[in-house]
Amino acid sequence: MAKDDSASGVRVMSRSMVKASVRRPRVVLPVSNLDLLFQDTPASMLCLYRKPSSSSGDFEDVVAGFKAKLPSLLDHFYPLAGRIVADPRSGLPEIHCDNQGLEVIVGEVGEALGSLHYGDLAASLARIGIPVQYSADAILTLQLVSFACGGFAVAWAGSHMALDGSAICTIANAWSDLAAGCSGTISAAPPNYDRSVFRPRAPPAYNSSIGELYALLDSKHLVNALTAGASFVGRTYYVEERDLVMLRAQAGGPRTSRVEAVSAYLWKVFASVVGSSDETCRMAWWVNGRRHLTTTAPAEAMRNYIGNVTSYAVAEASVEGVKRRPLQGIASMMRESIKSTATDEHFQQVVDWVEDHKGKDKQGTAAKYVEAAAIGLGSPLLGVTSFASFPFNTDFGFGQAAYAMPAWVDSGRLCFGFVIITTSPGGSSLFFSMSIWPSLAAALDSDEQRIFKPLTAEYLGLAKNSRL
Repeated sequence: MAKDDSASGVRVMSRSMVKASVRRPRVVLPVSNLDLLFQDTPASMLCLYRKPSSSSGDFEDVVAGFKAKLPSLLDHFYPLAGRIVADPRSGLPEIHCDNQGLEVIVGEVGEALGSLHYGDLAASLARIGIPVQYSADAILTLQLVSFACGGFAVAWAGSHMALDGSAICTIANAWSDLAAGCSGTISAAPPNYDRSVFRPRAPPAYNSSIGELYALLDSKHLVNALTAGASFVGRTYYVEERDLVMLRAQAGGPRTSRVEAVSAYLWKVFASVVGSSDETCRMAWWVNGRRHLTTTAPAEAMRNYIGNVTSYAVAEASVEGVKRRPLQGIASMMRESIKSTATDEHFQQVVDWVEDHKGKDKQGTAAKYVEAAAIGLGSPLLGVTSFASFPFNTDFGFGQAAYAMPAWVDSGRLCFGFVIITTSPGGSSLFFSMSIWPSLAAALDSDEQRIFKPLTAEYLGLAKNSRL
């Protein structure tokens, strides 16, 4: 959750509830076992915009435009106006779709966009309080924050238990459709909320390897807060199109994606940093199952599924082996690891494992689990989650964003390196938001090839927005 806005640079001007215009019967939507893996985890997407042109109006027009179209969005995505409520008997969360309303938070900051520290943008935004704090039972909130230069930020912030990254991008794309037209329709197929597609088997069945992927979130088995907090630094980078083309050629050519190529390069740099301090190192990738599941549900239903369809793959290799291998070999190793996870059977086994382990903990609340590799035991781990494959239109009626990235979430006492990848709004380069070891940051900063370049206001075209 973001910092409390009363102690930050954001001055909240208003909080209001917007409801769907279409009345529906009250519905209680159960959460799936895949959703339960992300309890209490916030999920958000943040976009930064230059000052609107005179023809587009000012910030008041931005706010008015969002509020005018929001009821139509909620007509299509009705659970967003509901709340997360714990079932009193089981302690498990469920979604009450009762049109309480989606909260719209409007604020202002007495700083210019150009004055932010873009080399660690997540920390700079957190310092001023973006995203603004919101209720823990909210499915999603819309946050609009103006800067002193006339630019503004749009944040879609809510609960990861109800929405994964693909779902948030689907909602934002639907908003772009509504902002562009007057008919109140969206181009995509109707959203699917049917959690029964991830029904556990009777009895549940899974391999021991599935149980090794997750661990009970128990403070007794986590790294202490001071150690975890002092272990990492934040960095924001971009990789230009010409460097992505070069890395793809080295990592296998057209069959290798940009994310695969740059992940392979990251692994080599990571291994060089680990050096002789450990014999092995690990990489992890969060995997969106929508494109890979073939028997769980029809492809169209899975593509428009609003919920969580996420697991993760881990690969461990010797440090010396990673350092010696060419990028093509590392990219191949990465692909094989993800391929073994992106299957119907893997996701079914995760669903079955959660079925056997969900329920109340000793405190009487729903038991919470975390990726075991993220705890910080064993060989060093660098995890990667990519939004680069998700279609994401940031033009909400006021031009494309200068920057779009999920807001960084403090991992608390988890102890692993973490990388978030998005495509630049123009599509030519990739953005990277990282929480990594200082030694890895130093290696990327001093790399002779300068693949990873620190993000700047100049690169985003926001330097002229540095004066108030």
